[in-house]
Amino acid sequence: MAVSNQRKGRIIFHIDMNCFYASVEMAYNPSLKGKPIAIAGNPEERRGVIVTSSYEARAKGVKTTMNIWQAKKLCPDLIVMKPNFDRYRAASRELFRILSEITPYVQPVSIDEGYMDVTDVHQSNNALELAHVLQQKILMELDLPCSIGIAPNKFLAKMGSDMKKPLGITVLRKRELNKTLWPLSVSQMYGVGEKTADKLNALGIETIGDLAKSDTYQLKQVFGINGERLKNRANGIDLRPVDPDAIYDFKSIGNSQTLPEDTIDIDQINKLMTQLADNVERRMKRKNVAGKSVQLMIRYHNRKTITRSKKLQSYIDKKEEILIIAQDLFHRHWTEEPIRLLGITVQDVEEKQNIGKQLDLFTYEDDASKETLFSTIDKLTEKYGENPFIRIQGIDTNNDQPRTSFQKDFLDDFKK
Repeated sequence: MAVSNQRKGRIIFHIDMNCFYASVEMAYNPSLKGKPIAIAGNPEERRGVIVTSSYEARAKGVKTTMNIWQAKKLCPDLIVMKPNFDRYRAASRELFRILSEITPYVQPVSIDEGYMDVTDVHQSNNALELAHVLQQKILMELDLPCSIGIAPNKFLAKMGSDMKKPLGITVLRKRELNKTLWPLSVSQMYGVGEKTADKLNALGIETIGDLAKSDTYQLKQVFGINGERLKNRANGIDLRPVDPDAIYDFKSIGNSQTLPEDTIDIDQINKLMTQLADNVERRMKRKNVAGKSVQLMIRYHNRKTITRSKKLQSYIDKKEEILIIAQDLFHRHWTEEPIRLLGITVQDVEEKQNIGKQLDLFTYEDDASKETLFSTIDKLTEKYGENPFIRIQGIDTNNDQPRTSFQKDFLDDFKK
């Protein structure tokens, strides 16, 4: 496996594009620069959700996941645009091309961010100068702003890139953490979500410095092994290498989508679940994998979220198989309250080339199981109307809605 040098004195960059979707739109159409713009799944729907926005919009209070009507109330002149994923993919490919010209040790982590290990790069004896050159190159060639964190490891580099936006460059050194990192609220620490922050606060841990000095045993009692990991991060300890091959590592493939409005309409729900299963199948085909577990996520109108899953006896990769299980989970666990978001994920994923072929004597069982599957489909069709597992015709799955999988799908492009 090609990984970055693990010796002491590593120099890691974290590149984080600023307001990426909005910035790409402004690069494509310069007349949008300086204006408050937002990218949303359904601009024509008042309840469409904001995916990202420009800094001009953010200055007016516009935030990600906010409904369009709320954003418009805060910023009446907000320009709301549909996402153009082909455009974002193209920009991302160019970004990582530029990074890869500097070093082979580039690890993309999403469409708009990635790590670089520049320890062995000739110019790295002046990392700050290299970062400035790189930032300007991305700005000049792509007309896209980015922030860069410079540190001896991935965690600190990630924290650094978040500190100055847009077009910021931040150096975090271990010997200066008591001044640069420790005074920050623990909620600002990468890897600490709202619930974890609340638990840490309940232990009297308010700042990252408090976490760095906290009792390891107490942390492990509350958070398990992750408690010790959090303390290590707070002390600037992170031994993970920059690994270009990490883009091949995945254990699940999922897709989720917010509905245009909260609903209990079973036809609309079936239509969305069919679309989600179709998207999951498409991504599994691209990666040539199959999985042995299906998980369903339901987020209700009040944002309460549940996940339910089912482990399987054999691997599956077809949308009909994925959907029949997701439908079963749905009808067993739905409370009939209005739904805001649905997600389907296939877990325990393995590349098909690594899945052992079953003995021929038993392959007939696979065909037999299909009879049960389609029998169940017929029963659900009788109960809920037109077969919900037939591909919905006429739906444009490319540009209508932003989906969580898009952030990961671009990695397939990067591997080609």
